[in-house]
Amino acid sequence: MKDKRLLLLLFLITSSVFSQLKGIVVDENNTPIPFVNIWVEGENIGTSSEESGEFIIHTNNENSRLIFNVLGYEKKIILGKDCKKVILKESSIELKEVFISKRLETKQKTIGKSENKIFEAFPNGPKVDCKFFPFLPEYKKTPYIKYVTLQTDSKIEDASIRLHFYSVGSDGLPDENLLKKENIVYIKNGVFKHKFDVSNYHLVMPKNGLFVVFEKLMIEKNKLEVTSIDKNSNISKTERLYFPYILYDYVQRRDKFIFFGGKWSKEENEEKMKIYEPAINLVLTN
Repeated sequence: MKDKRLLLLLFLITSSVFSQLKGIVVDENNTPIPFVNIWVEGENIGTSSEESGEFIIHTNNENSRLIFNVLGYEKKIILGKDCKKVILKESSIELKEVFISKRLETKQKTIGKSENKIFEAFPNGPKVDCKFFPFLPEYKKTPYIKYVTLQTDSKIEDASIRLHFYSVGSDGLPDENLLKKENIVYIKNGVFKHKFDVSNYHLVMPKNGLFVVFEKLMIEKNKLEVTSIDKNSNISKTERLYFPYILYDYVQRRDKFIFFGGKWSKEENEEKMKIYEPAINLVLTN
């Protein structure tokens, strides 16, 4: 009898841990929407929709609230049990008028460099993270953002990742997305420093600074399953890894920005402390 109760308990635990919700994200014309950011509200559980719009998210509570968010569509929050088909409505973004002036591009300035030359990768690190770039008066001479550089590590060829540029809100957190279309970049297999040209977005360094945000796409194309055997128990274990990894610097900062459960928060400290920060740089030009 005791053995039966134990088996039942193990079954319930296993069912709880491995339960999952499946669905598809489409627009109002029933067209699948790829790479939608999907999060369990208030938890560090997230995924992305595939190119087909389909998704699987692992949660043990179908009454959890799921957050669906992607550029060009209105954010939607629904209960997990209602996620079999999620319809997103296109957002009516009022595009700001862009004034394109003739650039000289005779000067370049790289910002965000760290004195630390040692980079760290975190396989189970944040799926969404940011680096804050404050504005300095000297940037007036090179106001345009030409390149963004990333230190990356990938075991998959052409792994994809999404980059965002956010303005700073009144609360000091990432606020408005400065891009009006998706910026998905592709990463080579191996450890590299990638440089991506973003000059076609006509971004000017804001006077109150900006956040560069990376978002890992939790899709099948970026997934690698690795099987290992525990030396003590001799039990095999399969782990899902999603690439690419963004490498991190170890730097001194007063504030730390955290994305959790679908929203940003800030950890403030009176004095500077050592934290890990994404190894992202910007190249400015005139």
